[in-house]
Amino acid sequence: MRIIVPILVMLWIVVPLRAGAAPDADLWPDWQVHDAQSTARIDHSIWQDILDRHLILEKAGVSLFDYRSAKAQSRSELDAYIAAMQAVAISTYNRDQQLAYWINLYNAETVAIVIDHYPVESIHDIDISPGFFSSGPWGKKVLQVEGRSLSLDDIEHRILRPIWKDARIHYTVNCASVGCPALAADAYDADKLEEQLDTAALAFIRDPRAVQLTPDDTEIKLSSLYDWYRSDFGDEDQTFADHLARYSGLKLATWLSVHGDDLPIADYEYDWSLNDAKP
Repeated sequence: MRIIVPILVMLWIVVPLRAGAAPDADLWPDWQVHDAQSTARIDHSIWQDILDRHLILEKAGVSLFDYRSAKAQSRSELDAYIAAMQAVAISTYNRDQQLAYWINLYNAETVAIVIDHYPVESIHDIDISPGFFSSGPWGKKVLQVEGRSLSLDDIEHRILRPIWKDARIHYTVNCASVGCPALAADAYDADKLEEQLDTAALAFIRDPRAVQLTPDDTEIKLSSLYDWYRSDFGDEDQTFADHLARYSGLKLATWLSVHGDDLPIADYEYDWSLNDAKP
């Protein structure tokens, strides 16, 4: 028993962090630097070309990526785009240019990591993050921007979330999984951000993998995204319900107007299968 109990404890501890929790938004102040007067633009056309060639839209809010063809046909372009983005002096741009930059760079690097390890069943199987209790690729320093080494976690939790404090960002950064908000068909554009953020939120929330009522309409099932990042969407049930209602269809919005102050949540679910357009 003295041997079995510690082993069981260890097995419980090493459950991947993203299966039950998420890092806090922890600002790195250096990345707050920007030039509000700047009119300079960042070119994301290479990333757009890659999306045009290899992203397959299944339906509204659901997309798959053809990693096999991208690996064979577009790896050099993807590397060139990521290299160009790492060479950008991002602190000299305005906030909108910065937001589009970080989202596009995050998504492009995620695709690159999957391609590096393809074929793979889930991004969780790409176990390259440092530390005994880490899983997946998110903790590995994979980028260099303005002399700083960055991981995907750094971009999401130390730059995007704490600087912009906009819950809609969760619908834009793609984790290469079926359960994740879809990889957008259009590269994020500083001139269209409000429209693109709303479109991403609406597309996810109106899909059953995000929110669905139970068959008897007494409870809702939610994506685990809303469990991991609940504070970003609103700690209070009503605040969270208002966020969902803003982008939901009439039936769900009506249901939320009745139950929003004390949400009856049946379960949280998430599909970590790779968002792969397999032939």
